[in-house]
Amino acid sequence: MELIKKKFNETIFYKKDSQLEYQIKALKKIQNEYPDNNKINQKLKLCEQGLKGEKEIEFELKNANIGIYVLHDVNLEIDDMTAQIDYILITPAYIYFIESKNLIGNITVNERGEFIREYSYNNKKIKEGIYSPLRQAERHIEIFKKIWAQNHTGIIDKTLRYKALNRWCKPLVVMANPKNILNVKYTPQVIKDKIIKSDSLVNYIKNDIKHTDKEYISSQKMMEENAFNIMQKYNVDINRDYEKEIREWIDKDDKINNNQTNTDTIKKALLEYRTRKSKERNIPAYYIFNNDELNKLITYLPKTKDELEQLKILSPVKVELHGKEIIDIIKM
Repeated sequence: MELIKKKFNETIFYKKDSQLEYQIKALKKIQNEYPDNNKINQKLKLCEQGLKGEKEIEFELKNANIGIYVLHDVNLEIDDMTAQIDYILITPAYIYFIESKNLIGNITVNERGEFIREYSYNNKKIKEGIYSPLRQAERHIEIFKKIWAQNHTGIIDKTLRYKALNRWCKPLVVMANPKNILNVKYTPQVIKDKIIKSDSLVNYIKNDIKHTDKEYISSQKMMEENAFNIMQKYNVDINRDYEKEIREWIDKDDKINNNQTNTDTIKKALLEYRTRKSKERNIPAYYIFNNDELNKLITYLPKTKDELEQLKILSPVKVELHGKEIIDIIKM
């Protein structure tokens, strides 16, 4: 009796973990130490929002009943080019390079293909342009093809398969926030066709398979081979110490804030000195030093009278009359 070959319709996650999960874990640990740090809280919120969007896509793919391989959070590197790809979906019809966006607010893609986000913050309506996620996905494909070309040396084979890559690789933007309103009324069709919401993803893939010529449909063996090659030959394992990076970020931020606070204090003291001296001598304040000279004093912060003379910020007379007191204020 002839055995009936079972149709492949599973969703196989070849790579499921996410760098966002490790980043969130590190942020939560440090948040316990700095509970009132707004930048940490905001960063954590953005990471959690991004991960939620990726999980939304994962949920849709789990029961797609198509027969696909899913690679999540893939990292590619070649020369000085890098790509962090949210999802690579290997399906019978295409290899999709997905840029996932879980943005708050409504998204409009205008007639020039520009992405514009509108949302409310503190009762204010904000409208801003964002970098095109479609361009990001296209750039990821360019890097992928460059890596592929480097790994294939046969000229004839390379030419034929490069043409195949151009047909198989498809960029796709998936809006993962179900509350988003996606306005593509005036979007050029060539761009509109590559932007969808997450709840339309499975039907989108099915429709592509349905309208793909059978001679171009990949077998399970071919899809598995592609998934294996991407993970084993192209993907770069990222072992980032997020906790260390975040702590360095906080330290750097604190130093910047401390320096700014110190500069503001010095500027205030110099202004008070100028006012006091001008009243004592009954002369205009700019005779002590003008605003341009004040800004230069704040920029260079000379620590000695000799240094003040060498910088030529003030005239020799002003240095002689006020130099020592100015230096004492700067060094306080």
